Amino acid sequence: MTDSASTHADDLALALRLAAAADEVSLARFQSLDLEVTTKPDRTPVTDADRAVEETIRAGLVAERPHDAIFGEEFTAAADRTEVAGRQWIIDPIDGTANFLRGVPIWGTLIALAVDGRPVVGVVSSPALERRWWGATGLGAWMTRTGALAGAEPARLRVSGVSTLADAVVSYNSLPGWADAGRLDQAIALARSAWRARAIGDMWSYMLVAEGSLDAAGEFDLQPYDMAALQPIIEEAGGRFTSVDGEEGPWHGSALATNGVLHDTVLDIVRNR
Repeated sequence: MTDSASTHADDLALALRLAAAADEVSLARFQSLDLEVTTKPDRTPVTDADRAVEETIRAGLVAERPHDAIFGEEFTAAADRTEVAGRQWIIDPIDGTANFLRGVPIWGTLIALAVDGRPVVGVVSSPALERRWWGATGLGAWMTRTGALAGAEPARLRVSGVSTLADAVVSYNSLPGWADAGRLDQAIALARSAWRARAIGDMWSYMLVAEGSLDAAGEFDLQPYDMAALQPIIEEAGGRFTSVDGEEGPWHGSALATNGVLHDTVLDIVRNR
């Protein structure tokens, strides 16, 4: 193990501990009758669970990584939500809040560490699905079961080997999102070019790419905290992660994850011309 990978291993272990602590908070509030829901200025919902999860993660980071920057969805000022030099933890306490408050189990906590703007550690934990995924540069990508099935050996993740779009399964998340971005025609063209097209959405579609069950997933109207944890997992599973226009990293407002083999083909269809 290289010195860099060894450092990532320590940070990954911390992120996994924080994800486990976050799961206890979020799962206890899932499907609660007294869930508190408010609307943020951008018209997206936020619950008391979102805030409690982020507070739990932040407390752990302050205790164990006091000199690192923290960029979280709920408690970071808009002016501070930027790429920074050095070490920056990026947190989405509950990705899929709309699902969470409606009782749909597709939601999870996303924890990433970016170094000089590039995510090098990512953990995605979905306690309602009883799954946790993680990846770190040089350490591979993995999935384990939680909840009732906890204790099994982690499974190494590997993207699919599908090399023809006509044989591929893609997820586009939301047609209105593509329409709002002026790319509805591109989304329809992608769906028509693929074997199957689905709107799975949120973090799960990207984890299914890492597992090899989907071959491509993409969407618009995203923030860095929606994407940062996804990138190391996709890349360590052998895939590729960019914006819908091919820009590297989680800083460009959209995501495209593929098995790598299909990336340029999909970009040719969906990128802005």
